[in-house]
Amino acid sequence: MLLFENIQLALNGLRANKMRALLTMLGIIIGIGSVIAIMTVAGSMTNSITTSMQSMGANNITVSLTQKSDSDYTEGAQTRMFRPTTPGAEDLLTDEMLADYRALYGGSIYAVSLTQSLGSYTVSTNADEAGVNVTGVNTEYAAANSVELSRGRFFTEEDEEKARTVAVVSDVFAETLFPGQEAIGQAFQLTYGTKVYTFYIVGVYPYESNGLVLESTDATPTTDMYLPISTAKAMSHADDGYQSFTVVAATGVDTSAFLTQTENFFAGYYTRNTSYTATASSMESLMESMTEMLSTISLAIAVIAGISLLVGGIGVMNIMLVSITERTREIGTRKALGATNGSIRVQFIVESVIICLIGGVLGILAGLGLGAAGANLLGYAAAPSAGVIFIAVAFSMAIGVFFGYYPANKAARLDPIEALRYE
Repeated sequence: MLLFENIQLALNGLRANKMRALLTMLGIIIGIGSVIAIMTVAGSMTNSITTSMQSMGANNITVSLTQKSDSDYTEGAQTRMFRPTTPGAEDLLTDEMLADYRALYGGSIYAVSLTQSLGSYTVSTNADEAGVNVTGVNTEYAAANSVELSRGRFFTEEDEEKARTVAVVSDVFAETLFPGQEAIGQAFQLTYGTKVYTFYIVGVYPYESNGLVLESTDATPTTDMYLPISTAKAMSHADDGYQSFTVVAATGVDTSAFLTQTENFFAGYYTRNTSYTATASSMESLMESMTEMLSTISLAIAVIAGISLLVGGIGVMNIMLVSITERTREIGTRKALGATNGSIRVQFIVESVIICLIGGVLGILAGLGLGAAGANLLGYAAAPSAGVIFIAVAFSMAIGVFFGYYPANKAARLDPIEALRYE
């Protein structure tokens, strides 16, 4: 019997038992749909996060303090128990270290970004209120982090030297607190500790969600407010040092090699420090780690969801056995007319594959729809994977062959005389 005729027979059988066929496919639909939906959402998250991190700068190198491991710590076990958990003033990265670093590697450095976080606050005026994350930054921060202003200017060396109370805010902040007004030059008050500080807006940047944090679509988002780092240090009475900072390598510099040089340079200051050392990491390595982690998590969840495919395959085997029992006389008649065991086997395997293939296609459509809805709900652009879809189709066919073989082989081995006697 030709393959086309087998397909025709399989489709006729499905049309004759529509409800049974649909229930048989349900396990396949749920399994394939779950895997496609999960991989679509995971792919969307990975693409969004990778794009956001790339926008932060592929040439960025972050230098930070890291607590030494026990193997690096040479003191006795008793002393190790009392090792400080937070860096003291003597542990911090200093401006003197940075000056030496610039003097040695100045040609490889595009910018050095320094920050001092003061926390999150709510600023209010007669018009409304807005949440802000207050951060002190140096004058190179804008260049290092590609901050583009829609109005006004960023901080100058004079702003930093004199610790002026000036601020760069988002357009969301400006429009919320000063609706219909020019924000540049406007004053607002920020309460920090027991003191109230009056800040003047000198620059406004366009706010864009970075895609890394889930935000409510109803409330006004909390945005970043920047002020000179010297102002932030004066407000917080912070030590003249940093737990971390970011170096942007100049164009054409080998970031990997420069990262090693940077780490070795700053780690050299901590050879006698019993608690901390300086380490360097790049945005590229962080992106690879993040992508690998997300891929592992999504794969693990997809495998769990894929267990329903096994259940679906068992359902297909069960319904094929029922179908063979119902069609025993038909099988006996075909064999009496000369049909070989092979042709009977192929007939029922094709029928099993057709059931799984249709279920797989319906599962793919359901999974793409659910995946797109889930990605949009989380604020990501849907990114279905053609490779995953191809694997899903192939896997559906494989399930059809695997779980259809036993029933098909049972049908092929029926004795034609006994089959014709079957009532």
